[in-house]
Amino acid sequence: MNAFALRMPDHLMEQAREASEMDKVSINQLLVSLIAEGLGHRRALLEMKSRAARGNPAAALQILHDVVPDVEPDEGDELREHSDRSPDFGM
Repeated sequence: MNAFALRMPDHLMEQAREASEMDKVSINQLLVSLIAEGLGHRRALLEMKSRAARGNPAAALQILHDVVPDVEPDEGDELREHSDRSPDFGM
């Protein structure tokens, strides 16, 4: 196992202290856990970007056109006309 000296702002250190006390773990264990979680999240986003780059939107739309029946959506599944929010996947 490697050791790494980490400099962090006081306000983050205070939040880490509070979180580690609440979770009843050491600050070191909390930070290692958070770093692992963040790296896993980053790895997943990079994998999604890689897969998206290999995708073929035209082919996917053609499959939907050929396979999915042209029917009205079930009640509650309708698209909102003027949505001011769009998905943001951090990519």
